[in-house]
Amino acid sequence: MLHETILRVRDENALGNISHELQLRFDRVEVTARDIITERVLQEVVAYNNRAQQQKQYASHTLVAPRAEETLLNGTGKKYQERPQVNAERQIDIAVEAFHSNGFFMLVDNEQIEDIDQRVMITPETVVSFIKLTPLVGG
Repeated sequence: MLHETILRVRDENALGNISHELQLRFDRVEVTARDIITERVLQEVVAYNNRAQQQKQYASHTLVAPRAEETLLNGTGKKYQERPQVNAERQIDIAVEAFHSNGFFMLVDNEQIEDIDQRVMITPETVVSFIKLTPLVGG
């Protein structure tokens, strides 16, 4: 069996309040920010698709959000016989674009990641924070 490295990830607001925590598993100790985003999105897509099939609900604290077509097909709480699955590759593209356009930023041990291909060494103490930026109301 390959060695498994666990990375702690959390969502924070600008004040440092934690809204969600999760663990990502990698088969290596050095990853890129892109790897972290990809693994997080894949984990969320699996969880979303499982929830969509079982509970017909969606949690609001994730990077994964169904496209307009998926929402139209799925509805907003109505029960349907079968629900389409969210496309993981599309969600990865959306998350990577959000990183590039400052939709959120990442801190690794409180240091901002500037480049999506920046390498990160995972230690037992490593913590990655995703901080989603919220536009100001009124302009």
